[in-house]
Amino acid sequence: MAAEPVWSVDPRTGKPREQVAVEATAEEVDQAVRAAQATREALADRVLRAAFLRTAADLLDASGEHVVEAADAETALGPVRLTGELARTTAQLRAFADVVEDGSFLDVRIDRPDPGAIPPRPDLRRWKIPLGVVAVYAASNFPLAFSVPGGDTASALAAGCPVVVKAHPDHPATSELCASLLRRAAAKAGLPEDVVVLVHGFDAGLELVRHPLVAAAGFTGSIRGGRALFDAAVARPVPIPFHGELGSLNPVVVTEAAAAERAEEIGAGLAGSMTLGAGQFCTKPGLVLAPRGADGDRFLDALTAAVSETEPAVMLDHRMRGAFVAGVAERAALAGVHTPVTPGAGGAHTVSAGVLAVDAAALSGDGHRLLLEECFGPVTVVARYSTREEVTAVLGLLPGNLTAGLHIAEDDETAAPLLAELTPLAGRVLVNGWPTGVAVAPAQHHGGPYPATTSTSTSVGATAIERWLRPVTYQSTPDRLLPPELRDGNPLGVPRR
Repeated sequence: MAAEPVWSVDPRTGKPREQVAVEATAEEVDQAVRAAQATREALADRVLRAAFLRTAADLLDASGEHVVEAADAETALGPVRLTGELARTTAQLRAFADVVEDGSFLDVRIDRPDPGAIPPRPDLRRWKIPLGVVAVYAASNFPLAFSVPGGDTASALAAGCPVVVKAHPDHPATSELCASLLRRAAAKAGLPEDVVVLVHGFDAGLELVRHPLVAAAGFTGSIRGGRALFDAAVARPVPIPFHGELGSLNPVVVTEAAAAERAEEIGAGLAGSMTLGAGQFCTKPGLVLAPRGADGDRFLDALTAAVSETEPAVMLDHRMRGAFVAGVAERAALAGVHTPVTPGAGGAHTVSAGVLAVDAAALSGDGHRLLLEECFGPVTVVARYSTREEVTAVLGLLPGNLTAGLHIAEDDETAAPLLAELTPLAGRVLVNGWPTGVAVAPAQHHGGPYPATTSTSTSVGATAIERWLRPVTYQSTPDRLLPPELRDGNPLGVPRR
């Protein structure tokens, strides 16, 4: 059977642009994984790893104009957004180079022998080692920061794990370009190019997660696709860690005091956050609990006015556009749902942003549970509550989320208990802010209870490296046989406990 072609498609027209590759066969996936596996020993050199990550950042920056042009042609996200995303991506690569050089991620712990302890304690030296080849599944909505050169790839390489990336079909040309830059950076830094290998195709993705030499996987995408891969990962004869980001509603609670204090500001802020990038951020606020009454009306009026002024937007592909149009129509048709701004088709290739409003009490009914599921695109649900008990009831219905937001006033008496209710629901809890935009910083956590993610780890920030490591303890091992990081005298100056 002939290999299926991989086409780059213009989302602004739905028309193919060029064929950039062919889908990988099972044999080609096997070759890719084995080629990556063969680079593990070379990648063990932390000096070379750090140099490689910085060189990759430099080459991506140097090719920035070309990278942004390619990504915009395939995603319609626009040069301004993509230029910022590229800067974030290269900063992330350099940040992981710093992590590699520092060595704290190795988490070295040494217990000296103590024969007098009960029970007696031998010499114990613990550190973390890379898992092996990591399969990375690129995201549709971030063609750079969560795709080929993105956080999963950067953190896995920083851990010492070679990477095989399954390109997303929405931006195959961008993926090929970025992969070529990463491979060139590896060679320039003195590493084999196959520390990063790229494959295309749905079947290739399944073959990849099932490959016996793949030791872990990172995924960003839908619940349906992510769950299929997660199930395949744990059904293997030897199950592997699967760090998947699957979906998130990102609830926000606006207190009565906050609405009284700054209803218009909060409404305008929500409009900007929920329509950012055509509502295609994983952190888009998709459900907002707002009070009934005059202050809540002011909030909804401000939101309505701001969303009404939003121009129709192109989504990442026509399949997603179709799912959005159908999804908002189904939600708008539910009993008791009002549309202050009607979302849907904005044209043959675009969508229009919108707002759905409903009584909070209605969400407890089985027929309205659809409103508590993520709808990918520029729409949010405003649930109007009359009592604190209604807020608690709605929050009790929600699955796990990446973020949860709380808008309060100064000296707001409801703030502390609401914060306590929101904390179990999300990996990042915001007060008087909006969740779109995830800072790359050591204290960041981008993850959350299922289905937001399938693990307790973060995919953003320095601690994302921990996903690709496992601890090993050496007991009573002669100094000459220990890795240099664990030897007496600490010849490499690694932080140790």
